[in-house]
Amino acid sequence: MKECSDYKEFGLEKIYGMYSFGDRKLKASIPKTIYKEFKRVQAGEIDLTLNVADVIANAIKDWAIANGATHFTHWFQPLTGLTAEKHDSFINPTSDGGVVIEFSGKELIKGEPDASSFPNGGLRDTYEARGYTAWDTTSPCFLKTDNTGSITLYIPTAFVSYTGEALDKKVPLLRAMKALDTAAMRVLKALGNKSSKNVITTVGAEQEYFLIDKEYYEQRSDLMLAGRTVLGAAPSKGQEMNDHYFGKIKERVSAFMKELDFELWKLAVPSKTKHLEVAPNQFEIAVVFSQVNQATDQNQLVMETIERIANRHKLAALLSEKPFAGVNGSGKHNNWSMATNDGMNLLEPGDNPKDNAQFLVFLTAVIEAVDRYQELLRMSAAKAGNDHRLGGHEAPPAIISIFLGDQLSNILDAMVEGIEGETRTAQLLEIGVDTLPKLPKDMTDRNRTSPFAFTGNKFEFRMVGSSASIAGPNVTLNSAVAQVLNEFAEKLEGAADINKAIADLITESYNKHKRIVFNGNGYAEEWVVEAEKRGLANLKDTVSTFPALISDKSIELFSAQKVMTKEELQSRFTIYSETYAKEVNIEANVMIQMCKSQVFPASNDYASKLARSINEIKEAMSESETLLLPQKRNLKAILENLKGLKQKELELEKLLEEAADVADAYDKAKFYREKVVSKMKELRAFADELEKLVDKKAWPFPTYEDLLFRL
Repeated sequence: MKECSDYKEFGLEKIYGMYSFGDRKLKASIPKTIYKEFKRVQAGEIDLTLNVADVIANAIKDWAIANGATHFTHWFQPLTGLTAEKHDSFINPTSDGGVVIEFSGKELIKGEPDASSFPNGGLRDTYEARGYTAWDTTSPCFLKTDNTGSITLYIPTAFVSYTGEALDKKVPLLRAMKALDTAAMRVLKALGNKSSKNVITTVGAEQEYFLIDKEYYEQRSDLMLAGRTVLGAAPSKGQEMNDHYFGKIKERVSAFMKELDFELWKLAVPSKTKHLEVAPNQFEIAVVFSQVNQATDQNQLVMETIERIANRHKLAALLSEKPFAGVNGSGKHNNWSMATNDGMNLLEPGDNPKDNAQFLVFLTAVIEAVDRYQELLRMSAAKAGNDHRLGGHEAPPAIISIFLGDQLSNILDAMVEGIEGETRTAQLLEIGVDTLPKLPKDMTDRNRTSPFAFTGNKFEFRMVGSSASIAGPNVTLNSAVAQVLNEFAEKLEGAADINKAIADLITESYNKHKRIVFNGNGYAEEWVVEAEKRGLANLKDTVSTFPALISDKSIELFSAQKVMTKEELQSRFTIYSETYAKEVNIEANVMIQMCKSQVFPASNDYASKLARSINEIKEAMSESETLLLPQKRNLKAILENLKGLKQKELELEKLLEEAADVADAYDKAKFYREKVVSKMKELRAFADELEKLVDKKAWPFPTYEDLLFRL
């Protein structure tokens, strides 16, 4: 495998996808009959046979070995939120002491990793170790090389228990994709579409991240162990000058970004845009949209590749939602839409009344779905790290709302206003179907304060955290929209007057659910008051969102769409509660240790040095009492903050001891949210104040100034 510096030799077109076994390579490597049968498998029309799998496995093996691969792995996404892999070599020993290189269809289709050590939320006992990985046939296999030069074939898979429960993020996603496909096709057929065969959901993910010097990273245990700084005073300059956003890219960062692009392009990850974000040392990479399960895999690869390439450049990549207090956090914008197999975007206005009526049906379905399942959608973006970001002036608030823009809102409002009186039907038809004018693609402005904004032909879900998998939000979106589309289909199928049925459907749905539409400033305090009047949920923190996952509404939704069972939802409720508690516990322990072993000793030593200096000056100058007032005030401030630091440190330790005795997972998560998090803020206040008082040379770890402005 050649390094990315060889792109001039090959050309960008040949580099793109060179380490991905995509459709073009597959088609060129296997017989036409096998290829056609496999395409039917991918479309869900028939099951995969072992014969077809054997042929494809052999082609993949030959390609992988020709590129230097020695091992293969089933790559999956357990409920840790990370990816997992177990590597097996291609060799099989022979009786005469040699080896043969083999890779069968069975090995391609199924793996059997140990499932006992992955989160299962009570679905399995520890002694029940068996789990299975199943090949996701619609996501291409790829090759990955690490910094040692080792090359491995990666096979994207789903992960299930021995008894069939979903133990990962991919299985529910694939189920939700199928649910939306089925529901959307029902609606399209009712609207008279006879050409489209299936509907896919597409996603383009934007990924924000920070880069800092690796040397500074290794001097801060909070960054290494918790992914974010739990201590740190604000620097003299932050982001108030707005001089970083879209600014000139420094050469060191440019070199990193160049290699990142080439490594992603080799994997057929369509990295498109890169730029500086708002905060110092914050950056963004955007990827062109693809089918949602592929987009999910690609985003995991983006995060892993960012961290790997950063290390090569002696940098550390921070994917946490809020690594630094006081400056913008990082999110992940999930650009979501629906498209047919013949290239029609269902969230794009058309050139004629019929297409525009179809557009409004699907648009209204999304509006209703988001309103009805707003708590679930909020929960899908919930994460301990995201609590520090959401609601700040760099991220959407914790209240779910939809931005449509004035033009679309006016069209829908006009339809609702036509409900009253004898002219009801005529008005609805005139606005909704017969004479609706051609709508431009960019009919809305961008509203960065909205958590769920319509941006022309897609919805941008801006609430997702930067370190999170996009699988969860898209499982919720697909399931919720599928539920509403099925209900729409029941009203449209067999309608005597389809135009009237469409108009009635849109007006009834929008009138009932337009409360979720808000085109104003989501950062304003007035919106919080207004949202409460509208009856919208305001789930301010991660823990308060978890009950939505196991509510009757959630169980009914996911069960009806065959996405998750009640037991699978309960397991996730338990896992997410446990994960929250563990993450906060790690942060609290890191904070205590840093205060004990670094902040207190350094501050105490400096106080002693200052006290000695005061005494020495006294001895040298008998009239120095008044002159020493500044030094004494500084010494007093240090000692007072040391006292407060030690007191809060002890209180936090006591709380952690109490937390350890809380048995129930959700009760423990609530304990950490209600008591531990607030105590950590109190402790941090003293530590950060000491940083301002102590000589910078004496401070025991790199400051925000070092981390944010020395790259």
